[in-house]
Amino acid sequence: MNVAVTKELRSSEEMEARLREIGATRYHNLHPFHKLLHGGKLNKGQVKAWALNRFYYQSSIPIKDAIVISRFRDREIRREWIHRVSDHDGEPGGEGGIDRWLKLTDGLGIDRAYVESTAGILAATRFAVDAYVNFVRDRTPLEAVASSLTELFASGIHEERISGMLEHYDFITDDVMAYFRRRLVQAPRDAGFALEFVKAHAHTPEEREAVCNALIFKTNVLWVQLDALYHAYVDGHIPPGAYVPEEMR
Repeated sequence: MNVAVTKELRSSEEMEARLREIGATRYHNLHPFHKLLHGGKLNKGQVKAWALNRFYYQSSIPIKDAIVISRFRDREIRREWIHRVSDHDGEPGGEGGIDRWLKLTDGLGIDRAYVESTAGILAATRFAVDAYVNFVRDRTPLEAVASSLTELFASGIHEERISGMLEHYDFITDDVMAYFRRRLVQAPRDAGFALEFVKAHAHTPEEREAVCNALIFKTNVLWVQLDALYHAYVDGHIPPGAYVPEEMR
């Protein structure tokens, strides 16, 4: 992954400014599918297709985070990162992010066993998410941490999603939006640690460029999933084997 930059990044401050520029121009809140979703322009079947596909991403996050933990000999970093796994998987007897996402798919009326099987997701969803997991395994630990920096921009999209979906869809209730409410607290905390980490450990212009490129990669992972959803469920080109909502049969 080689992404050209226009100016050498001479400091952590310049790198942070570049990271925020990447978020402002590449984060998936700008995608047309999200504008339809948050603006109440999708039917229930299209919302179900989004939730079903997004489950594969959500359920892969703790796998990704477990890999990040394995990249570090420093146990203080492992201690800091490990709560991300339990945030999604949940503590024994407790509820995590995956449980909260399943509340959403339950509320939309999708069979839970079907959701968890991931049998009906788009091939592009699987390819994109698996590429993210492979990225944190194969690239440097610095890049692995940097790829999580989309969380810097997550609170805004969660707030927009909560208000927009509750306003526009009569089949969405406050209870099924629990995942997004919880992330309003978790994401800023996690993003703060990751940002300070990359600022402290990216010592050269080349390392700072690698950090920025890792964030670009992650925004592409999120963006391409919405490209696939738009092509399949807005344009109507559902590939063989993928979930077909009743509204599109």
